[in-house]
Amino acid sequence: MSMILDRRRFLARAGLAALAAGLGLPFSLEPAAAQTVDQAKLMAPAASPLAEKAVGSATAPVTVVEYASMTCSHCAAFHTTTFPELKTKYIDTGKVRFVFREFPFEPVATAAFMLARCMPEDKYFPMVSTLFETQKTWAYSNDPAAGLLTVAKQAGMSQADFEKCLTDQTLGEKVQESALYANKELGVNATPTFFINGKKVSGALGIAEWDKELAPLLAGK
Repeated sequence: MSMILDRRRFLARAGLAALAAGLGLPFSLEPAAAQTVDQAKLMAPAASPLAEKAVGSATAPVTVVEYASMTCSHCAAFHTTTFPELKTKYIDTGKVRFVFREFPFEPVATAAFMLARCMPEDKYFPMVSTLFETQKTWAYSNDPAAGLLTVAKQAGMSQADFEKCLTDQTLGEKVQESALYANKELGVNATPTFFINGKKVSGALGIAEWDKELAPLLAGK
């Protein structure tokens, strides 16, 4: 109960109460869809209401789309343990283009995504990495606002910019639109969820599992 109350205080301080009221994701998730989705639907403009965030060659033979929540411990585990090796082995070598999309289940995750979006373009992924690395210090603390502010300041953001970012209702709504589209159109109902050339795979895959998924797609490439 204390965590719920503290998160409510956080919402009030950050100006996100209206966003929280409209989120609804934990209570209205659609059932999981088929295990493969149409690439056109996956890459449609509506799937990414904000500018797409991706690393890797645009001409890579494999495109991986991840839906994650910043407060998801499994997402944090993937990004802090497996993703660096995946990046070195497949992304940096031009074999995989990796697209990262927001799927916040609750307002604190929405706020964390907003902070990443408010960073300069070249600081977005470093901020995402930092938020995952420090997740335990803010996501599950008694004062998530203070924890997020500490991370933001360490990344060079002033308190004024922090407050301005988290009171940008349009930004918050667009972060949520990404998740709503993914749930309704792609059947995403858990994080992390990956689409590997359209094939839906859920869970924080280890590098051996990535090798297995990617090998047939990269054969002869």
